[in-house]
Amino acid sequence: MDLIPPDVWEMLKTAKSSEYERIAFQYGVTDLRGMLKRLKKTKVEIKKSQAFAKKLEPCYSVDKGNKIKMQVELADPNVQVKWFKNGQEIRPSAKYVFENVGLRRILTINKCNLADDAAYECLIGDERSQTELFVKEPPVVIKKPLEDHQAFVGEKVELEVEVSEEGAQVMWMKDGVELTREETFKYRFKKDGKKHILIINEATKEDAGRYQVMTNGGKCEADLEVEEKQLEVLQGIADLTVKAAEQAVFKCEVSDDKVTGKWLKNGVEIKPSKRITMTHKGRIHKLVIDDVRPEDEADYTFVPDGYALTLSAKLNFLEIKIDYVPRQEPPKIHLDCTGKEHVNTIVVVAGNKLRFDVPITGEPAPTVAWFKGDTQFSDLEGRVRIELRTELSSFVIEGAERADEGQYTIVVTNPVGEDKATLVIKVVDVPDPPDNVRITSVGEDWADVVWDKPLYDGGEAITGYLIERKKKGSQRWMKMNFEVFTETAYQSTKMIEGIMYEIRVFAVNAIGISQQANTSKPFMPIAPTSEPLHLTVEDVTDTTCTLKWRPPDRIGAGGIDGYLIEYCREGSDEWVEANKELVERCGYTVKGLPTGEKISFRVRSVNIAGKSESAILAQPVTIREIVQQPKIRLPRQLRQTYIKKVGEQVNLLIPFQGKPRPIVTWTKEGQPLDPKQVSIRVSECDTILFIRSAERSHSGKYELSVKIENMEDCATINIRVVDKPGPPVAVIVKEVWGFNALVEWVPPRDNGNTEITGYTIEKADKKTMEWFNVYEHNRQPRCTVSDLIMGNEYYFRVYSENICGLSENPSVSKNTAVIQKTGLVYKPQDYRERDVNMAPKFLTPLVDRTVVAGYSTALNCAVRGFPKPKVIWMKNKMEIRDDPKFLMKHNQGVLTLNIRKPSPFDGGTYTCKAINELGEAEVVCKLEVRVPQ
Repeated sequence: MDLIPPDVWEMLKTAKSSEYERIAFQYGVTDLRGMLKRLKKTKVEIKKSQAFAKKLEPCYSVDKGNKIKMQVELADPNVQVKWFKNGQEIRPSAKYVFENVGLRRILTINKCNLADDAAYECLIGDERSQTELFVKEPPVVIKKPLEDHQAFVGEKVELEVEVSEEGAQVMWMKDGVELTREETFKYRFKKDGKKHILIINEATKEDAGRYQVMTNGGKCEADLEVEEKQLEVLQGIADLTVKAAEQAVFKCEVSDDKVTGKWLKNGVEIKPSKRITMTHKGRIHKLVIDDVRPEDEADYTFVPDGYALTLSAKLNFLEIKIDYVPRQEPPKIHLDCTGKEHVNTIVVVAGNKLRFDVPITGEPAPTVAWFKGDTQFSDLEGRVRIELRTELSSFVIEGAERADEGQYTIVVTNPVGEDKATLVIKVVDVPDPPDNVRITSVGEDWADVVWDKPLYDGGEAITGYLIERKKKGSQRWMKMNFEVFTETAYQSTKMIEGIMYEIRVFAVNAIGISQQANTSKPFMPIAPTSEPLHLTVEDVTDTTCTLKWRPPDRIGAGGIDGYLIEYCREGSDEWVEANKELVERCGYTVKGLPTGEKISFRVRSVNIAGKSESAILAQPVTIREIVQQPKIRLPRQLRQTYIKKVGEQVNLLIPFQGKPRPIVTWTKEGQPLDPKQVSIRVSECDTILFIRSAERSHSGKYELSVKIENMEDCATINIRVVDKPGPPVAVIVKEVWGFNALVEWVPPRDNGNTEITGYTIEKADKKTMEWFNVYEHNRQPRCTVSDLIMGNEYYFRVYSENICGLSENPSVSKNTAVIQKTGLVYKPQDYRERDVNMAPKFLTPLVDRTVVAGYSTALNCAVRGFPKPKVIWMKNKMEIRDDPKFLMKHNQGVLTLNIRKPSPFDGGTYTCKAINELGEAEVVCKLEVRVPQ
């Protein structure tokens, strides 16, 4: 059982009212309203109580499932004590245990649960002592943390975290600032069992930042990046050369299938017609022109809506002129080429289809042969094939590959002559991924990554790289750059120290992004600690120097592996390592130093990230022994008699000073100590006297001597081991008069090695021999027992008491006290009882209420009736039974229904009905529960 710490109360007293809820959540206070009541009562001056010597504490706190003890101390041991919970009297049970120990009255509550979180009071006569019990639930830990998220402007973002308890309270923060309910127009909080979700419907750039989730048992954080959405061109528009009456198809592919656009011809928007159609299926946009005519030759452009981007291509109209030729005509290849030879270079994107039509004339019809290099190619079917038609030979590649690159030659011959043309095919593709992606250095929240250029650039120059990172174990990759990065080294920032990450890199050329990415080995952003603090000299001898320091202010996730101590002689720049292995504690003695030299010292902490900055002594240290006289620094509690009970441990730590190391001697009353009875330990600066189980024989005066040569200091410690006393002697009833008896006794022969503080006297009727307390802490060896019952015969027994407690056995009186009967007879007077019977009648009705959700409230009314009416509370015509949320009180006709922490579901119509054998009555009110906006 722990009370709310005093520093928390002081914090609440000085805090603003707007901060009460945050402080209560941070320190696990479940009932904010009860805490505020207690805070208000602390400012009220408490009047001295006549019944209570010590009242209950203002509040108690206990973890769920544990037990709690509440105790008061009485001024009069004979008064009756009652305990109440929320106004209802508590009866003893296995759950609630009552104890009487001297003047103390203790209430123990076993296995506390949330239903025990209530107001308790102790009643003695008309005086009350009240308190509040706060039951704390176990800490809520995070099972699945937040993950880094990347989104575009306008997209919906959901940040999800999973905790260990359903319905747990969590706090959402952005860049260290709490997201409150006042911002619900922008953020929406959702709970799904153990999952808590923060929803941003339409993300903006202002929403980017680091989001944190805090519970009373942990926290986690993740980064959200919001970027403007950009459109990527997956396939551009290619120039076309077509003949009359053929079909021209312009096709492009973009990254977003929802993007619309328009087609332009020489800058003028194209309208659909029977001959011209425009289609949009998914990410592909097509412009189809049937029955191509000479006027269709122009520049065609596709413009996506909402983006500053255009895709253009040219349509070339191939006009075939047919001239009269004689019957004998040499073969001729009709290609639009310059120079004497037909050489055409065609660039095709890998995966696309290539069709190259070669018009041929000649009479008689020439023979066509295709060659790849020096090898003739004659396949008429397959992925790469030749198609022959009248006056036309076509070379077709379905789904171009890198191996299809090369020089192709077409040769046409007939008896009249020969002609040939060369076709150079170049296949361009996305590049291979970069090689050898590696991390070269890391810091507290950054890491440097480098890579080598890809071996194959896809036939096009590398325009840059795209870098992505993710937490190890996560499936969500987060982009580091939206514009291509041209260098082969990059620094990733805004990382969380101590978390494992992975980075991958894609290569980009004019065709697109590499299909795969090489990933770095997992790494952790980590940094060396700050320098150690408060480096000081603790001791110096002729050859050694003892240093001490405090841990660094900033340690980080890498922790501390140890410390490195170095020294340097005055006039030299060479620093010598004093320890070969790292030192874990914050202190070290450097040995083997030259006597009389001035030495500078420095200390650095070391962890996995390397060495920290140095902590250096401000002045050099002269290596020389410092002589100090011996002196015992006796603790304050040992300057007077030191008292321990039999069986307890005696453990005395006595510091001293002196250089060189003094000789320490212990004696007891001039005699050496028995090592079997008392253990002694001596160090350079203190000594310990230890007795595992104290006995009364260990009492006495112990002398401690600290000596250096002819200098000496001494101290005496008086130890007294005490035990429970023996019983009193010769208890007798000295005199009896009326209803009183005088009992006397002799103090015990054994006082337990300490003074007798009092006696406890008990009486017992000879008939039942049940013993009852008469007096406690009686100082004199006699007492007068009053209020004895006429006609009874009494025995008395007495316990002696000292600081160890009551004696094990009592001493019983040798004779008895007989209370004689008298001849008086009591005759009561006759009287007539007044008829006060009446049916229930409400004097004060229920009043309609509107309350705020989460703050306890109460409904009140008053009723009169005799016999005492039975009271029934109903909600929406349904009787309220054993529900811990509702607490019903009936005090002198005043009826109260307490509702703890109501929610909107607790709103409705409440009815209070009173019934006795003469009739019944009821009152009704409405309760509305509002949620704060």
